[in-house]
Amino acid sequence: MMEAILRREIVVNKSACRIIGVVTFVILISLGAFVRIPLPFTPVPITLQTFFVLLSGAVLGGALGAASQMGYLLLGTSGLPIFTNAGYGIAHLLGPTGGYILGFIFSSMFIAKYVRSSRNFLSVVLVFCLGDFIILSCGVIWLKVILGYSLPKLLLIGFLPFIPGDLAKALAAALVYLRVKNRVRKIF
Repeated sequence: MMEAILRREIVVNKSACRIIGVVTFVILISLGAFVRIPLPFTPVPITLQTFFVLLSGAVLGGALGAASQMGYLLLGTSGLPIFTNAGYGIAHLLGPTGGYILGFIFSSMFIAKYVRSSRNFLSVVLVFCLGDFIILSCGVIWLKVILGYSLPKLLLIGFLPFIPGDLAKALAAALVYLRVKNRVRKIF
């Protein structure tokens, strides 16, 4: 019974579905910013955002996935307190997490380009891990710009602490994506 309900079209208009998809991921990424674990040795917290960034590229595709990331960025910079720690404004982007947020856009586009050709769980996880690598790399590059630390120190505060959690998020996102991919391909 539940399977039949899930297969039913709720919104028939494809354009409306796409808009709803983008708005949904903007909301999910915003909420993911509030699920945060601060680390005492780094100005960058662990958040749930990357889970939704990975899924946005896979589910929505390149243009719409990037649009959801840019929508998040635009709303946050325009004054809505949706960045981590209820941050907002351009000044937040110039802080320690700004590079990661910009990396969301590139990651979403990368994932969209490569995930659809992934045939199995491990290949989807690999694409998601590479997308996460893009986010972390953008974050480390930005930390270098604003803090000027050496590469080893940057890796210790901006890259390595996030690997275990990001791997778990990539595995979980792959499970979700593989469960919904046939359905969302018809819409997006």
